[in-house]
Amino acid sequence: MTTKSTPNPFARFGLDERLLRAVAEMGYERPTPIQEQAIPLVMAGKDVTGSAQTGTGKTAAFGLPILHKLLSEPQKQRGLRVLILSPTRELAAQIEESLKDYARHTKIKIACVIGGVAIGPQTKKLREGIDILVATPGRLLDHLGQRNLSFGALEVFVLDEADRMLDMGFLPDIRRIIAQLPAKRQTMLFSATIPPEIAKLANSLLKQPEHVQVGRQAAPAVGITHAVYPVPSHLKPLLLPAILRDIGARSVLVFTRTKRRADKLARHLTKTGLRIAVIHGDRSQNQRTAALDGFKRGKSEVLVATDLAARGLDVEGITHVINFDVPGSPDDYVHRIGRTARADALGDAFTLVAPEEEMQMRQIEAHLGHVLPRVAVRDFDYSVPAPEKKTGLERASTSRVNVPTSFHMSRRRKLPRKR
Repeated sequence: MTTKSTPNPFARFGLDERLLRAVAEMGYERPTPIQEQAIPLVMAGKDVTGSAQTGTGKTAAFGLPILHKLLSEPQKQRGLRVLILSPTRELAAQIEESLKDYARHTKIKIACVIGGVAIGPQTKKLREGIDILVATPGRLLDHLGQRNLSFGALEVFVLDEADRMLDMGFLPDIRRIIAQLPAKRQTMLFSATIPPEIAKLANSLLKQPEHVQVGRQAAPAVGITHAVYPVPSHLKPLLLPAILRDIGARSVLVFTRTKRRADKLARHLTKTGLRIAVIHGDRSQNQRTAALDGFKRGKSEVLVATDLAARGLDVEGITHVINFDVPGSPDDYVHRIGRTARADALGDAFTLVAPEEEMQMRQIEAHLGHVLPRVAVRDFDYSVPAPEKKTGLERASTSRVNVPTSFHMSRRRKLPRKR
């Protein structure tokens, strides 16, 4: 924590004193690599593309210099000055919360418009006037259609998690929004990965951009310890509670492949006595907000989620990410496990792998550049046969699974961390 006797490490950027006071109160000890590189470029008015591993502080990398700009430069005309687009409601809400924390000692007005909640209160805020708007594309287009805001005074546009936008099919909506923005603006595009489609979009959006990349694209944080648990599909629902007991589950994020499997798994884990929350696209926004808030506050020990939570979910202290189903791609794996070991912390990433998922797992390992250790839970019976009728979570595999001879006793002893 920065004190009066300790120089604020963010002071060298020339940020407004009110912002420096806020980051000191928030306990920011030093800028992350993406912040070191991006903040000076944004403050200089450059267009920027930024690529970095998840959990490296991208919001502050663009948020702090944007707030400084609004504080240091007089507004040329009344109206919205900054637009930030985000792919999911949760990420949009987190960006809004972070910006409000940074701006706590200023009078800058920040709002968030997302789907799944009543549009009336959002309309009221927009018509009263705000400086910064964080939005998801669909709800923003709703407001534009109702003429609740205009972009005549816009100075800065940020497209966050651009690769996820592409995955979720938002590209046509993004193009519709961009077509209404003023040509003269500062534009930033941040993304954990920059696939060819995003590079093409960046070239059409940005003018002579500066490129910032920290670390290898789509690489996991160095503080993560990985492990693979080979297990037949029908035994996954039994193995997972055994793992959770073994690690003493306190703040664990579990990913499933589908919304239906997330609900089934959450009900199953609840019967074991664990406090469970669930989040996916079919849940109402109030349900999603309550689940996330309960998980953050420690009311739930385990959050079961689909890939909706793989991007942008920023919860301090997640000790483990467990893939109940193997992710569909190496990038998905990196984004899922990026929910732990954030901001230089340590964390564990476990993946339950059925025989029919081994090929997907090998693709992930090829991307990571090494084979992940195979481990097992002591005293767990891997020989239980599959039931004849196989439905839901108990979809069986008749293939044999090779159970490792080295058993997972303690994540500290058997899975030593690389320092």
